[in-house]
Amino acid sequence: MSEKLQALGEAIAAALPGEVSHITVAYGELNIRADASEIIKVLSTLRDDPRFNFINFTDLAGADYPAREKRFDLVWHLLSPKHNHRVRVTFEADERTPVPSAISVFPAANWYEREIYDLYGVLFADHPDLRRILTDYGFEGHPLRKDFPTTGFVEVRYDDEEKRVVYEPVKLVQEFRNFDFLSPWEGTEYVLPGDEKAKQS
Repeated sequence: MSEKLQALGEAIAAALPGEVSHITVAYGELNIRADASEIIKVLSTLRDDPRFNFINFTDLAGADYPAREKRFDLVWHLLSPKHNHRVRVTFEADERTPVPSAISVFPAANWYEREIYDLYGVLFADHPDLRRILTDYGFEGHPLRKDFPTTGFVEVRYDDEEKRVVYEPVKLVQEFRNFDFLSPWEGTEYVLPGDEKAKQS
């Protein structure tokens, strides 16, 4: 099976000279890596070439690697029902350069691209309706970026006096606690409240 997938990957690389930078077969899956500026050409070739016929767009996901210059991976999962093959196509993108929207190739990518924009902040050029889809309209930042604080920037609560939802800056109300990390069976070096009443032996 891996030889078949390797041959398919080599055929895809030959059909897209210069666009495909890397091909691997791992865990029974064909993986292709390319630059995001070539997204339309790569996806169109995979869909329209009868040797590949990846007409089914299954999923679009993202990943963030902040140490890299092109920190985002846009991962497309495609299926060819005719040839019974799957391919994972990964496009690398940075946080400033807009990525061409692939809605012209796969119209179903519309909401997926909105999700990637919402959660990672990747901009898609020529997208007909690029706005947040999962977070609130006034949400600050992109929550799946690795540099996004785990507590977020604001917290939401319902104010009974104002009879509306209120957004407030995050406050960590728990006081700092000092742990001595001793075993509870050995006891502490200090007297706990109430222990002063116990008899000292």
